[in-house]
Amino acid sequence: MTAAPERGRVLVVDDDRAMCDLLEARLGRAGFEVATRTSADEALRLLDVDDFDVVVTDVAMAGMNGIALCERLAANRPDVPAIVITAFGSLDTAVAAIRAGAYDFIAKPLDADVLALALDRAVKHRALGRELTRLKRAVLQRGAPGDIIGASGPMRALFDLVDRAAATESSVLVTGETGTGKEIVARALHDRSRRAGGPFVAVSCAAIPETLLESELFGHVPGAFTDARRARAGLLAQAAGGTLFLDEVGDMPLALQAKVLRALQERAVRPVGGEAEVPVDVRIVAATHRDLETAVEEGAFRADLLYRLDVIHIEVPPLRARPGDILLLAQRFLERFAAAAGKGVTGITPAAAERLVSYAWPGNVRELQNAIERAVGLTRFEQLTVDDLPEKVHQYRRSDVIVAGIDPSELAPLDEVERRYIGRVLEAAGGNKTLAARILGIDKTTLYRKLERYRARASGRDGEAP
Repeated sequence: MTAAPERGRVLVVDDDRAMCDLLEARLGRAGFEVATRTSADEALRLLDVDDFDVVVTDVAMAGMNGIALCERLAANRPDVPAIVITAFGSLDTAVAAIRAGAYDFIAKPLDADVLALALDRAVKHRALGRELTRLKRAVLQRGAPGDIIGASGPMRALFDLVDRAAATESSVLVTGETGTGKEIVARALHDRSRRAGGPFVAVSCAAIPETLLESELFGHVPGAFTDARRARAGLLAQAAGGTLFLDEVGDMPLALQAKVLRALQERAVRPVGGEAEVPVDVRIVAATHRDLETAVEEGAFRADLLYRLDVIHIEVPPLRARPGDILLLAQRFLERFAAAAGKGVTGITPAAAERLVSYAWPGNVRELQNAIERAVGLTRFEQLTVDDLPEKVHQYRRSDVIVAGIDPSELAPLDEVERRYIGRVLEAAGGNKTLAARILGIDKTTLYRKLERYRARASGRDGEAP
């Protein structure tokens, strides 16, 4: 038999040499690298010169006992979790150990498998703690555009694309799910461009009623409508020399799209009610969470305007596609909200960090930011705990099972499995059919044909059972 892979470095502390030898042999066979010491003082001296992932200590020892050792570790080596073992498994002893800083408590007689599982949890606990410390100390934002936060591969690629796009005068279309930070990307494009000295003007095409959006963009002259008592410059004119950010451009009314297209082509605007055109020098950055190619095919968005806006395309990845950034973002939000609230919250417990990393974050960075703001506001401790997180985060359990069961009557036909999987991919892609087709490895025409077949089947038009 080959040796099990190394699972971590363990320091066993027990004044019973036979117990040390027994644990060293059993844990060694389980894949742990084990060192032993027969007193707490010897263990502390070893920890001064060597590093271990976890300490396993007996309670009843000559000299310094296990509880006192836990207290010393909590004070001097808080990064090293301690697991206490004892034959005196009373509730009082367990409480004393946990209060002294122990990570876990196991009563004799020892079950080797139970101890190994506890060690695995402790090793993971320490790894998360070290990662949190590294994130707090490391300058991961060096070279990152604007307020964009990330150190993962997808974000490094985004930083590079933002830098290259910022050096041009081309229109940019920023796409991504709601809450991914599309406006932050737009601001970074402006701040790193030659137009950084000019204004950055943002407008949400979804937030302004259709009857007012035209006036907001193009301005109006006196008397153009009932309340138009004086002339007003539109946002295109206000952004002259800088950048106009059209957020949620996919929600722009179809009738207005033609006028926006002409303004971009002619680089001039005609105020509502006016006769003369006013030249404007502005760069356009647009953003949407919608699938504009599908909107074009459905007649809800002009193809010529899409081509005018989508000269350079930047897609902001969802948070689930860059899990390595979750703790970095969480720590940054924690520092911001703790400072604003005047609270001495400095970090996140490893258990809470594990829940943050495990959660799917359908609301992306915005949802994470809200969760950390809530946690900082409610916590009573210096570190955020699992209980400080929203219920849906610390109760979340990921499930990726598509087909279950071994009874043939419970198994689904292949076509049904495909239908369910396509539905899952569409849900994960936020309804973006172009992205879903790319993930599925098929062209959009094939995806549309399959979806139409599923709809026909559901309505009974093709005679098949739903």
